[in-house]
Amino acid sequence: MHIHISDTPGQVARDFAKFFEAWLAEKDGPVHVALSGGSTPAALFRLWAEEYPNRIDWEKIHFYWGDERCVPPDDEESNFKMASDLFLAPVGVPSCNVHRLRGELPAEAEAGRYAEEIEENLPVGNGWPVFDLIILGMGGDGHTASIFPYQIELMEADEVCALAQHPDTDQERITLTGKVLNNAHDVAFLVTGQSKTSKVAAILNEEEGAQAFPAAHIKPVHGKVHWFLDQKAAQGVDEKV
Repeated sequence: MHIHISDTPGQVARDFAKFFEAWLAEKDGPVHVALSGGSTPAALFRLWAEEYPNRIDWEKIHFYWGDERCVPPDDEESNFKMASDLFLAPVGVPSCNVHRLRGELPAEAEAGRYAEEIEENLPVGNGWPVFDLIILGMGGDGHTASIFPYQIELMEADEVCALAQHPDTDQERITLTGKVLNNAHDVAFLVTGQSKTSKVAAILNEEEGAQAFPAAHIKPVHGKVHWFLDQKAAQGVDEKV
């Protein structure tokens, strides 16, 4: 586990962008990356569009999503729309490199279709698709991707993609499952803000009860997990971690 602490949310995005540029330089294409939704990735996407359009070989990266809300691609809640508007279109990522979850289609059928698309494009290891990098966020309840505490069994599901439901809004979602998340070469959490402090501390300090949070179960089998945190999110992390 590697912990990176930055002063501000904006600096988290900037530090991850530098990490990503160096990480990508060591990779031969194609490279398969799963994106996250949320405010911190939005800051990263804006930074990529503003400062990295010519510093990164976007054509060698294939982009996927760790989860998606079951909404059309032009809906303001769509993770795809956010990424497309903020950086995929502005930097000119080829459309054939963008593998979106089709949230407008019937959820169960789309979960199966997306799993097939992933399996057709990604290498396989340990019987599961291998992403080069999965970018994750974490909610204030400790969820990651769209695996919520009340559906923590999805960490051990035998499908590549599964249906999930937001516990408060009942909104239907599609998410990668735990065995796929933990089969990546690298996983990077981008987590910022005071609302995440207690959960980050519980997980990284390995406190009693932390296993109730799905994010605590992200431990790549043969890869690395990086936590990119701002000072507020990292406030309770033990210095020995």
